[in-house]
Amino acid sequence: MVTRVSTKGQVVLPAEIRVRDGIQPGQQFDIERIEAGKYRLIRRSAPPNEGLVDWLLACPEKGFFAPIDSESTDTL
Repeated sequence: MVTRVSTKGQVVLPAEIRVRDGIQPGQQFDIERIEAGKYRLIRRSAPPNEGLVDWLLACPEKGFFAPIDSESTDTL
């Protein structure tokens, strides 16, 4: 597969790779220079619970997750 560097220095991963590996927009990568002309991209792991709030808010039963009044722990 071939890709190009844009005038902004961006490299686009081909759609086939993004689909096969489940790469989503905004996903972060580390880039490592191995030697002149050779580079390695390493996908960063998502932080624990990333996307959890969106997943809960997408619950099909609306109102299932509702905010509750919290109590102060100052007196404990």
